[in-house]
Amino acid sequence: WFAAFFLYIGSFLGITAGAHRLWSHRSYKATWPLQLLLMILNTIAYEDAAMDWARDHRVHHKYSETNADPHNAKRGFFFSHIGWLLCRKHPDLIEKGKGIDISDLKNNSILTFQKRYYRILMPLLCFIMPTVVPVAYWGESWTNAFFVSGLLRYIITVNCTWLINSVAHLIGNRPYDRNINPSENKMVSMLAAGEGWHNYHHVFPWDYKAAELGDYKYNITTGFIDLCAMLGLAYDLKVVPKHSVQKRVQRTGDGSHDVWGWGDKDQTQEDRDQTVVMHSQNKDRQ
Repeated sequence: WFAAFFLYIGSFLGITAGAHRLWSHRSYKATWPLQLLLMILNTIAYEDAAMDWARDHRVHHKYSETNADPHNAKRGFFFSHIGWLLCRKHPDLIEKGKGIDISDLKNNSILTFQKRYYRILMPLLCFIMPTVVPVAYWGESWTNAFFVSGLLRYIITVNCTWLINSVAHLIGNRPYDRNINPSENKMVSMLAAGEGWHNYHHVFPWDYKAAELGDYKYNITTGFIDLCAMLGLAYDLKVVPKHSVQKRVQRTGDGSHDVWGWGDKDQTQEDRDQTVVMHSQNKDRQ
């Protein structure tokens, strides 16, 4: 179970910090050792080569909730969750996909290596290694190692990823843009390493946090990237200024955005009364 949990977190980071925030959106930059690590973790996740994943995700953002969207949520929960993988691509998706620039991905030697040898790397890293290591080092049975560390871990990982395409496009608040389907969903964020703050992400896809706040408890991917930045492995982290977020909230939000701070018109009197003001130089709260 330890191996399964470790691989679940690691492979998720290969998707969220790697294929998603780094290679799809270029929201930060990474040194080659970090890119190599993320490529390995991404291969363990087995959600297609990162180059193809990033290409489809760029199409998803550019043509969200249209027939050119690979997992168009307007076609229902089942389609956006898994159905899109069980049928042929819509002609609009094929046509629009040709216009997406992925030259940066094709020029990345680590990604081209992964794509070229994916059929060898994927089974080795996703199923064989997670089975052999627990047996060889911890005395686990072959059956438990394969079905728990390998198969069950993989099934949970991909389904939690698919929740972003389905649940986070159908259920939740839309504090940044009420006119689009992507929503803020805390449950999805907890299960998908911080990827459930989806309304914000679709409005500001270049923010490396994929969320307004850097709350590590609900966004471990941000914590991982911040740690890598401290170690000099990640750099040029892009963040949307707070005033830009507030302007967008006021212009297109659905009114569910949290109060901006002390004195906000939506702050309740109860919140004011219960607040403890430390080191105050004035008895009256301003």
